Amino acid sequence: MTYTRYGEFLRILRVKYHEVMGDTAKVLNVKVPFVSAVESGKKNVPEEWVPKLIEHYKLNAQEQNELREAIEESKTQMKINLFSATEPKRRLAIQFQRSFEDLDDETAKAIIKLLNKEED
Repeated sequence: MTYTRYGEFLRILRVKYHEVMGDTAKVLNVKVPFVSAVESGKKNVPEEWVPKLIEHYKLNAQEQNELREAIEESKTQMKINLFSATEPKRRLAIQFQRSFEDLDDETAKAIIKLLNKEED
């Protein structure tokens, strides 16, 4: 089974605390298959899990940052709130969604460079 960075992070914590996936499921008040689906990247990590994991595993500030980074890197789906977006921004978001899977790495890098231009 392939695990996301989040899944690997949680597996290391479970080994450290001598726990199994069922223990994590109990802490999160969910069933084991859901924990497995999240750790393998089939589902995103629910936001309400973060404080529970931090408390249960007594994560220090560095570990909390690592957890949050692992969650970000493990996202398989993202939502964009278009509620207050202008028409050009709406069209951009829709076009990007339609074209995303066909983008090659060079085009993706060019888009990132273009979007980060203001930050330079």
